[in-house]
Amino acid sequence: MFLYVLLCCVGVVHCYSHGRVSGVCDTMTPNHGSNSAQTGPAPFTVTADKTTFKEGDQITVSLNNQSADQFEGFMLQARQVGSTTSIGTFNVTGSNAQLLSCDGMAGRAVSHTSDSKKTTIQANWTAPTSGQLGDIEFRATFVKNASTFWVGVKSSVVTYTGTATAAPTVPSNPDCGKTKVCFSQPSNCDPTASTACYFMAVQTSSNQSEMRIEMFGQADGYVAIGFSDDQEMGNDDIYICGKDSSGSLRVQYAFSTGKTAPTILPPGNVTNVNTVLNGNTINCSFTSRNAINTGSRATSTREYYLMIAAGPSNSQGNIGIHTNKYVTSTKVNLQDPSQIITSAEEFPAIIKAHGCLMLISWMTTGSIGMLIARYLKGAAKDYGCCGKDFWFMAHVSFMVLSVTATAIAFILVFSYARDWSGGAHPVLGCLVMILSLIQPIVAAFRCEPSHELRFVFNWAHSFIALAIKGLAVAAIFTGLALFEEHKEDGWMLKVLGGFVTWEALIYILQDLNLRSKKKGSEMCNFGSMKPETVLLLLFLLGNLAFLIALLVGIGRS
Repeated sequence: MFLYVLLCCVGVVHCYSHGRVSGVCDTMTPNHGSNSAQTGPAPFTVTADKTTFKEGDQITVSLNNQSADQFEGFMLQARQVGSTTSIGTFNVTGSNAQLLSCDGMAGRAVSHTSDSKKTTIQANWTAPTSGQLGDIEFRATFVKNASTFWVGVKSSVVTYTGTATAAPTVPSNPDCGKTKVCFSQPSNCDPTASTACYFMAVQTSSNQSEMRIEMFGQADGYVAIGFSDDQEMGNDDIYICGKDSSGSLRVQYAFSTGKTAPTILPPGNVTNVNTVLNGNTINCSFTSRNAINTGSRATSTREYYLMIAAGPSNSQGNIGIHTNKYVTSTKVNLQDPSQIITSAEEFPAIIKAHGCLMLISWMTTGSIGMLIARYLKGAAKDYGCCGKDFWFMAHVSFMVLSVTATAIAFILVFSYARDWSGGAHPVLGCLVMILSLIQPIVAAFRCEPSHELRFVFNWAHSFIALAIKGLAVAAIFTGLALFEEHKEDGWMLKVLGGFVTWEALIYILQDLNLRSKKKGSEMCNFGSMKPETVLLLLFLLGNLAFLIALLVGIGRS
């Protein structure tokens, strides 16, 4: 019996001789039966060959005995001071040490490969390249034998000296106009109170050799600020605060040469970088001693147009085309915080003209033309000109106006923008334009009313009209959303919703009246005026009210 117990003890002593003990990463405590860790000083030490580190640094860690004592087993980790989670990764070269996975990450710890006696072990630790880092310490468990072991033997603290020791403060508006040149969209918005605020601040030294820059905004990938000689993209000095491939923020220095992705440059003299990422809210601050370069000059000139842009980035951290862009209305003197800075007109007159033409086309002329074709064929029967009924001439006239206005609006916006920024809106607009051109072509080749295949044209014409109407309404909704991107009330979208409801109500009433006529009666009696004519006039009055409200809204955007 005694021999059996002794053999069991031997099994306990050697059950972890292989060192694969990832299961105790959190506690670093060996499972040696009822034996507890020693509480006195350990005869072993943990030392690092550096006292400071930053992102990506390598540190050599040594485990040594202080006397004749030797250790059979060990576990080594790096942890931030006060944390219970391992950090960084190790690599080993000798055969007496192996890597372990901890916290779901490979190489987070090192342990023994056998229970042979050891006096020293070395491993190389690599710091993370991103994330919120801080001071660290190396911790080790030493096993002298099954009943004697020490847990949590610490090295001296290794101080973090990288770029993210402290989170940047949210840009403070009280400093704007006093020590900082600030630019925001919407004007004078407070980033401490609203995440819908895009903000940049520049504080320069007396000779502009040093700038402290802050930027803040919401984006899927990046926020960028720029210094330019004009209000267009091209030849701009740019700083980008965006997500890298790991999802952490980094600051990049760049130069743009046109409406293409800017060229990323070496960071130059950029220091004291602080970043905070909270959901999609991006916040960066840093100090730059780089001279502002706008291509044609890299001088001490202190006046520039300021730019803020934001947009998405891909999984590799490469930025995409911006979805938001704001520019100051005039050049800004970087050493004059007292000046009043306003944003350039967010929507130039050509964009407003595009919006107004599309509203007129598909809220008024297009809608009236469709209503006439569907419901008013009998309103002025046998009246017309050149052998054509009045309803047909009115329908064609309104639809020609709609297609012409749509084409002009299409040409205006693409001649100005020359890109596809704006999300779904330009795609919807292109579909409306294409179908609007197809519709008259189909109509021009229609067969005679008595032809047996006339129904093919009727169905095709109706289907295309319905598709145009649906796509046009969607395009108007997405277009107005761009106008109201930074407005909290969103009243224009509500007005458009009211118009759609109003138009749907008129269609329902016209359909009811049409059904009544087919049964030989009328829905209502308006004397000499037919019900469908009265409903058309009511639609026109309501339509004009909604249209004027939206045109005013676009004009004031």
